[in-house]
Amino acid sequence: MTKSTNYRDTLITASPDSPVSAGTVPEKPGTVAAVQHGLLATPYAITSDDLLHAAHRARGGDKSREDFFARPQACLRASPLVKQYGWGVHHDGEGRIALLGMESAEYRRLLDDPAIAKTPGMRRAR
Repeated sequence: MTKSTNYRDTLITASPDSPVSAGTVPEKPGTVAAVQHGLLATPYAITSDDLLHAAHRARGGDKSREDFFARPQACLRASPLVKQYGWGVHHDGEGRIALLGMESAEYRRLLDDPAIAKTPGMRRAR
């Protein structure tokens, strides 16, 4: 049985202890953050599950999707994009995702929208 990391109509907010004040592009190629950022170039094209598995494969992982999700995976609340780089992740009604810089008008609009659930990104430190 697999456990999904997908949310619906939810904004994962940038971590409260993020060291930046705006969405920042990860500079080091091949890192989890850089791979995830690259895979999210087209907004609302993939789900969280799609992203996590594609990033696993892009970084040299060889597990099938079924094998990858056979063990629980951390959701995007734990993504370095959310924790370190100032990005929020919006999940639309179908579970597809888009990155939103925490400085953007769209991010603020979603924060103010009562129809959108909000969940904070995980803190960088305990």
